[in-house]
Amino acid sequence: MGRLFGTDGVRGVANADLTAELALGLSVAAAHVLAEAGTFAGHRPTAVVGRDPRASGEFLEAAVVAGLASAGVDVLRVGVLPTPAVAHLTGALGADLGVMLSASHNAMPDNGVKFFARGGHKLADELEDRIEAVYDSHRHGEPWQRPTGAGVGRVRSYEEGFEQYVGHLLSVLPNRLDGLKIVLDEAHGAASGVSPEAFSRAGAEIVTIGAEPDGLNINDGCGSTHLEKLTAAVVEHGAHFGIAHDGDADRCLAVDHTGEEIDGDQILSVLALAMREHGALRSDTVVATVMSNLGFTLAMEKAGIRLVQTAVGDRYVLEEMKEHGFALGGEQSGHVIVLDHATTGDGTLTGLLLAARVAETGRTLRDLASVMERLPQVLINVPDVDKSRVRTSADLAAAVGEAERELGETGRVLLRPSGTEPLVRVMVEAADIEQARSVAGRLADAVKSALG
Repeated sequence: MGRLFGTDGVRGVANADLTAELALGLSVAAAHVLAEAGTFAGHRPTAVVGRDPRASGEFLEAAVVAGLASAGVDVLRVGVLPTPAVAHLTGALGADLGVMLSASHNAMPDNGVKFFARGGHKLADELEDRIEAVYDSHRHGEPWQRPTGAGVGRVRSYEEGFEQYVGHLLSVLPNRLDGLKIVLDEAHGAASGVSPEAFSRAGAEIVTIGAEPDGLNINDGCGSTHLEKLTAAVVEHGAHFGIAHDGDADRCLAVDHTGEEIDGDQILSVLALAMREHGALRSDTVVATVMSNLGFTLAMEKAGIRLVQTAVGDRYVLEEMKEHGFALGGEQSGHVIVLDHATTGDGTLTGLLLAARVAETGRTLRDLASVMERLPQVLINVPDVDKSRVRTSADLAAAVGEAERELGETGRVLLRPSGTEPLVRVMVEAADIEQARSVAGRLADAVKSALG
């Protein structure tokens, strides 16, 4: 069995790859592993369980709740809430474990299981490996130790979670948003309720699209992976800008008043300068991944802000931030972590802070984001290949070397296997978009040939 856990939990096609049996088994295994690690020592354990609106989340949530309760864990069901809300509530309620059912930006047929440790932080790799090993042992016949009688977990709904999370968001907002007109695209996802509520209470006039989840329409032509509708709505309504989330709202992308996209690197640039101005950017450092645009690196250098880069995945950004006490980090995809206020990427919080900066300065989002000039970047996802051989294929290494020689110091190449999907990502940056497209196309063909 290959490793179940990717960079963001266990993910796959619901009821095919990710079955009720798997969700239940992983939940029981997580309870046993955390008990062995001493997480539950001296008290009756509690878990917070939430989900996004996918239809499959209904039965997967039932499986996770059943697994945890059968292992003696009391469960607080918070219903449909964003991933960062589940992380926040796990910490705020003093829970021992948080579980989120979501496949984030993936299409509706997919779903996922993501675990949070006490405090609302993602589980360390070694704990995920141990959970997987315990689950696999049970799958091959090793029996669970099961509590009986009063030892089984109790389950109840925690409807206060919505208000508690919105209150948290508003409590950390540095200033109100009065006078701003903002379009929100909620991707028919988990933030369809909390995000419009938070922006409205903060004083913004909002226009909401993609906020009618029916279990089947999540991420369907909307949200942070499909900005076309947001762009059209911003221009149509004469809004100051637009904010887009993904299905579980741990991402935030934006569109300025002209309809131009503002990506995660640009958002990080705006927030980094704002936080430094207010003395909140510890060590004058921001953390990002190797996928960040070269233009972001140059902008931070010019501003005198140090950039620390990590492997792709917000969990690695977070690990670097926690280890060295940095306050801001994120990814080009829109995962932005403001560690003083969140333990994971929080799309709603990011959007609120971005809006607060616009309101505070009186400048347009386009003007604020102009601190960074994006170099042309082409990203091609190559499916149906053996992604495990990206770093071992001699033919592919030769193709990459040839591309790097062609680009010289004016660009760069990055090939990496996706941590959440069965594909290889090819990224090329160059001073000229046509050169970037040409090199990326050749490398994508090389990936197909070498790994197909």
